Amino acid sequence: MATLDAKKRASLPNNAFAYIDSKGNRRLPINDEAHVRNALSRFNQVKFESDEAREKAFRRLLKAATDYGIAPVGFVTRRLREASQSGSADLPSGMITLLLTDIEASTGLVRELGDLYPPLLEAVRDLVRRTIGAHGGYEVDARADEFFAAHARARDALDAAIEIQKSMDAMSWPGGRRIRVRIGLNSGSPSLTDTGYVGLPVHVAARVCSAGHGGQILVSSATRDELGDLPSRIGLESLGAVSLHGLPEPEELYQVVAPGLERDFPKLRVAETD
Repeated sequence: MATLDAKKRASLPNNAFAYIDSKGNRRLPINDEAHVRNALSRFNQVKFESDEAREKAFRRLLKAATDYGIAPVGFVTRRLREASQSGSADLPSGMITLLLTDIEASTGLVRELGDLYPPLLEAVRDLVRRTIGAHGGYEVDARADEFFAAHARARDALDAAIEIQKSMDAMSWPGGRRIRVRIGLNSGSPSLTDTGYVGLPVHVAARVCSAGHGGQILVSSATRDELGDLPSRIGLESLGAVSLHGLPEPEELYQVVAPGLERDFPKLRVAETD
């Protein structure tokens, strides 16, 4: 890597650095491929002024890596491991609300992006993880393009879901693509084991999520009951009773309607019932 002396460093524009603190100190230069790789290796050594500042720097670094065709798999893995270790708090038990997200058209994205898909996946997971935590939720599992979380209060899960969709829509994604997730909510009392939750409520949550489309939030009848009265700006629009794969009885599903969310979607990805 070519040495970046004081004169050269001073001549670089602000967008050539991943992090600029409140005093104007510019850190983690990302002006070329070598410096991007160096910034990836040094990211966790930097003391950021806040979680927000760290997140912003991470986004800029991730974008720079994408621009230079770098797939920072080790960096992604490290971030996932750290997040998993920091989320070791006891999961809620009893009546809870489960939240699942799933990236729409992920197979096509993997095919199109190749080695650039891992950093995109990490960016989506990081956004979801941060939002879940901000609304009092707990990460349960993250596999492939799915994210599984739990909330003690249904309203917290709903607020998290709404914020996730708004944040996903506001993000700038590689190549100007529109990356979207489908979200499903279900409430119940699953059994809590050493490896997470098991039981019918988990399966229902997964089926509710898979029935939707990217940008859509679907809610089961159990979660609707748990939510109770909602402010006038948030509505639950009934989509009717549908047959969910593997479940014995039809389930009435509701679409969340709120300012900033899409309203019109294709028919649910399930068979309707009479």
